[in-house]
Amino acid sequence: MSSDETPNVPTPRNSREAVREKAQQVHAQQSRARVMRRIIIGAVALVAVGAIGTAVAMAVNSTVSKPQLTPSGMEGDGVAVTSVNAASASDATATPTPAPGEAGETATPTPAPSSSGQVDIHIYVDYLSPGAGEFERANARQLASWISEGAVTVTYHPVSLLTASSNGTKYSLRAAAAAACVATHSPEQFYAFNHELLGDQPAVDSDGLSDVQLADLAGAVGVDNAKAVRSCIEDQDFVTWAKEATARALEGPLAGSDDLVLTSAPMIVANGEAYVGALKDPAEFSQFVLTVASDAYYATPTPAPDSTETPAPTETPAP
Repeated sequence: MSSDETPNVPTPRNSREAVREKAQQVHAQQSRARVMRRIIIGAVALVAVGAIGTAVAMAVNSTVSKPQLTPSGMEGDGVAVTSVNAASASDATATPTPAPGEAGETATPTPAPSSSGQVDIHIYVDYLSPGAGEFERANARQLASWISEGAVTVTYHPVSLLTASSNGTKYSLRAAAAAACVATHSPEQFYAFNHELLGDQPAVDSDGLSDVQLADLAGAVGVDNAKAVRSCIEDQDFVTWAKEATARALEGPLAGSDDLVLTSAPMIVANGEAYVGALKDPAEFSQFVLTVASDAYYATPTPAPDSTETPAPTETPAP
């Protein structure tokens, strides 16, 4: 065989060039892949930044468009009840007569207004608190009677200590805000609405009433300007106020006292003194109020009589 018939075997130089060309192709493919990844990551980042910006803008716009609202007709975060309308009084007086106490008494005397004025009663209520409901049902009749007779003034303070006890619906907070809506837009019906919320309460750890149901209840007690009341309740206008009012009560001092702070709901304060008796015993509560009224009476100085001297009789000369 002649040398001209030798097979065409690639030289080492040709092999190196083929490998180099292949490497260049792989490098180009990897470069294109890196560029595509960067483009995709950049696009995702832009979308994420845009979404965050949109969310922030919506939150800012929401805050700006809906400022924090404060209920009107309140003093010290409470609603003073100085009179009870006929319908509310009739409902309150339907409370069952308490059983005779140990002394066999069935009637509870009315605390007479002291020389310093009426007995000043403040009731801090959480509308989900079983104790608040017990106190209202047991004492509604005599409270309505005392208010009508001018013996006491009663101020209800809606608070929300049990906000976390309604399966996430925040019923305690929303009910307090709803009470503030009625106090603002229909103050004459606040007492009746407050009584209904406490008289037929949802159970602790239940969902409670929805905002629509709270608005329906307000309509059922005959609120004035029902449309405004419903809008206020369903839009949760006073939820922030209810939260802040509760914080103020926890910090103290409570309205009508020098150094008391909110420790539970209900908490009843009369002339600056906290009631620590049985919530379901109207006779015991009545005795507490009578004692407070008596203490106020005897603590008030009695005006001294005029020190005008009686002129001595003039002797009439004998005829």
